[in-house]
Amino acid sequence: MEHYSGSQKNKNKSEQNFRFLKSLGQNFLQDEKVIFKILDGSEIGPEDLVIEVGPGAGALTVEAAKRAGKLIAVELDKRLIPVLNAALINCGNAEIINGDILKTDIASLIRDNRMGGKVRIIGNLPYYITTPIIMKFLEEGEGVDTITVMMQKEVADRLTAAPGTKECGAITLQTGYFAEVRRICDVPKEAFVPMPKVESAVLRLDVLKDAPVDVPDRKFLFDVIKAGFTLRRKTLRNSLMTLGGFTKDQIEDALKESGIDPVRRGETLSLEEYAELSRKLTEIRNR
Repeated sequence: MEHYSGSQKNKNKSEQNFRFLKSLGQNFLQDEKVIFKILDGSEIGPEDLVIEVGPGAGALTVEAAKRAGKLIAVELDKRLIPVLNAALINCGNAEIINGDILKTDIASLIRDNRMGGKVRIIGNLPYYITTPIIMKFLEEGEGVDTITVMMQKEVADRLTAAPGTKECGAITLQTGYFAEVRRICDVPKEAFVPMPKVESAVLRLDVLKDAPVDVPDRKFLFDVIKAGFTLRRKTLRNSLMTLGGFTKDQIEDALKESGIDPVRRGETLSLEEYAELSRKLTEIRNR
């Protein structure tokens, strides 16, 4: 992983003869109105540490650096480092890391660079790894306050879905365990170069200081949630059998003790109901 200062002199973007790589999901945001909606939505302040994922050519990066106490941009494509350096030449508070965000030690990055304000994540996320990136920040990013990011509209719809809707999935409830999620704006595909085939949306996740439900084992709660959505057309009684380690009678007992009708489907349960179910399953397993 290589680090670069924003003050280095390099060739400008027009000299790069840059070729977009589909394998990296590269679609650069060009719409200034959307850029400022992301910035305004993230509420970056002069004492804040900002970590940007996938800065691309730096359209969002430069404006974010103007508002932040310190900005760290993590870019996977090494070909873009000279482009970013040129864009950030007047931003002494910006640092570029050439690396994979999914392999980056987020906790150390925050610990080593945190200032007196908030820790804010921003970015235009590669669509094919949106969910892993968000979950990495939520699970490993101790100290993260807000995550304001662009993603495929279909994913945004899932993250903001209500229980019982067709968009609701395991990721909806897992995200809800960590953060309050709200939509900032929808973004047309014409806002990008090259233009993608799908619409996008910007969401803001406000990370919760305390979990909204009390469970003895977060990982097991997530396992129960995933099992509940594994067979979407089946009842909970059948879906939960995919957990493994439980008999049908034990599943029936857990549902009964949780006050949940066994013929309900997994997507109809709230996070609180899944938490209660995971607690009862844990008790039954330990009897």
